[in-house]
Amino acid sequence: MMIDFPSLFLKGDRDKIQIVPGEPTKSNIYQVIIAHADQKAEMPKGRDALTKDQTELVRKWILEGAKDDSPKSAKKLVDPEHPPIYSLPPVITSIDFSPDGQLLAVSGYHEIILHKADGTEMVGRLIGLAERIESLAFSPDGKQIAAAAGSPGRFGEIQIWDVAKKKLTLSVPSTFDTIYGVSWSPDGSKIAYGCADNSVRAIESATGKQILFQGAHTDWVLGTAFSRDGLFLASISRDRSMKLTEIATQRFIDNITSITPGALKGGLQSVSVRPRKDKTMVKGAEGTDAAEKVYEELLIGGSDGIPRLYKMHRVTKRVIGDDANKVRDYEAISGRIYTTCFDKNGTLFAVGSSLDGKGFIKIYQADDGKVVTRIETGLNPIYSLAFSPDGSKIAIAGFDGKVRLFKVPSGEIEKEFVPVPISISKN
Repeated sequence: MMIDFPSLFLKGDRDKIQIVPGEPTKSNIYQVIIAHADQKAEMPKGRDALTKDQTELVRKWILEGAKDDSPKSAKKLVDPEHPPIYSLPPVITSIDFSPDGQLLAVSGYHEIILHKADGTEMVGRLIGLAERIESLAFSPDGKQIAAAAGSPGRFGEIQIWDVAKKKLTLSVPSTFDTIYGVSWSPDGSKIAYGCADNSVRAIESATGKQILFQGAHTDWVLGTAFSRDGLFLASISRDRSMKLTEIATQRFIDNITSITPGALKGGLQSVSVRPRKDKTMVKGAEGTDAAEKVYEELLIGGSDGIPRLYKMHRVTKRVIGDDANKVRDYEAISGRIYTTCFDKNGTLFAVGSSLDGKGFIKIYQADDGKVVTRIETGLNPIYSLAFSPDGSKIAIAGFDGKVRLFKVPSGEIEKEFVPVPISISKN
């Protein structure tokens, strides 16, 4: 079994040497990833074959001596038997409450940390391969957690964890960089995420099989959100746009936001679906008959600090230069918006931002735009927030590595804690 670098140069199950430095044709690991004549490649088993560029990279590496050029950080062993050791709290990029309100999941280094929702006790550490957990989310039934993760410049990884067993059930590699913006379909069967190669992707949550690839964005894709019927996917990017994709056909449908230059100032960082049950009549593609669809609304935020609400589905004919899908702008918040979320009923939403090293939170009434809560965190940029399922509190986290729980709507702080064990150096 190839579990470390030295084992790559030993004989495998078929009594063949896996890698012979300088000789790709004698290296079994290279032979099984390339197609021979009319036969498909043997590996990866049950997955799409590697591309020509990928196999050529392996061939070239072997030809040049198959040297271990892994960065030092990749050689440091981190696993459940050797958990991360923290001398300082880590920057927290993502948090989420479980649907039953019992747990709070927090991103860490190589791990997701599970706490009781009131912050009184750590109940689990989900330690994986990826160094950075950029985004995490409980499944709709709360039985699983998905994480968009990776190690910068090396690999991206979707992780799926069994919450009760605290066990990794699926690890899906994706691209050569960290990935972002994980989201679940309403029925829990699909997981979507964005990539630094400008693509949007979705996989089956049970198998890891890729079922959607969309390449219409022109910059990193940082957020995704499924429609409530699970048929469409919205994605936001540093390219200043929010786009709509039909999942079954993998077809790019529309720019939800305006494509007029200057309509959006700067890249988008966050997108959230509003939990509502209204319906409207929407015309089908290419002039087909109108059909009843759930009236979807999407909240976005980005570099200009203005939260905006958009209709997911276009209900008017496109006119060049229009912004017809926009429902409204809300009062700006200081700095760049990094995170957005709705409460369970869709009546309130919150945004978190950063400016000059300071963090800001505002909670708005979605219908009339009134700001009901304002919170400043001092020298602590805010990167993630989440309402508790009952809407009575909001958890926020960011640069200083602490989780804070505030009462809603008063904004009174209820709890502050560091979610990881801190090791005090004796030096």
